[in-house]
Amino acid sequence: MKRRLCLITGASAGIGAEFARQYAALGWNLALTARRADRLETLAAELTAAHGIEAHVFAGDLADPAAPARLVAALDGKGLEVDALVNNAGYGLPGTFFSTRWEDQAAFLQVLYTAPVELTHRLLPGMAARGFGRIINVASLAGYAAGSAGHTLYASVKAGLIKFSESIEAECNALGHTDIHCTALCPGFTWSEFHDVNGTRETTNKMPKWLWMDAAPVVQAGIDAVNRGKPVVVPGAANKTLATLTRILPEPWGRAMVRAQSSRYRKL
Repeated sequence: MKRRLCLITGASAGIGAEFARQYAALGWNLALTARRADRLETLAAELTAAHGIEAHVFAGDLADPAAPARLVAALDGKGLEVDALVNNAGYGLPGTFFSTRWEDQAAFLQVLYTAPVELTHRLLPGMAARGFGRIINVASLAGYAAGSAGHTLYASVKAGLIKFSESIEAECNALGHTDIHCTALCPGFTWSEFHDVNGTRETTNKMPKWLWMDAAPVVQAGIDAVNRGKPVVVPGAANKTLATLTRILPEPWGRAMVRAQSSRYRKL
């Protein structure tokens, strides 16, 4: 039987690489994309040897507005049909809105929001035609919390991904696509390179260990949720508690709590 194919963005490290490992262990073929071709090639070779699957590498930068269309064209050119899409590529943009360049903010929006939405739009018709699809948008617990000073667009983009995922899941249900599901995965602090890249590793290392999760259970929660047709999932007991608090606390209290804590994980 033909193996299904999972396309993973930001697959060179962290949560993206863990998605690749878990889908390969489930017997899926992979299409891996990120900027660092050498890391993708190493991961593809590792997973091909370990699981006997096919792993295709497409190096590219989703900050380029033409990248999503180019990626889909490259997949089509190889005759690859995407059965699962994991929109994982992302990063934090340190500094305040006042101190950053618009070009950097625009690239941030392109990578973290526009590219996932465009890839979903381009790949959904094929999923619908084949009667099967899985889409996981890696959002964040930050999408539930009040906005903070620094990393200005991060929370708003992640909140947008949550609402987008809920809408796609609702539309699939309404249109009778009963085996196409979309889930927003909302992790909290997860051990990866993310905090090294955005320059907050030193401060986040001082945070309580119980706030942190390894990538493996985070990814497992996302895969389980999308297979069940659950539009949003928050992995981990601590993160679920924090997500619940954001809903029941009066909004001024929530904003005050974020203001008091944001300097520990946001770099101005």
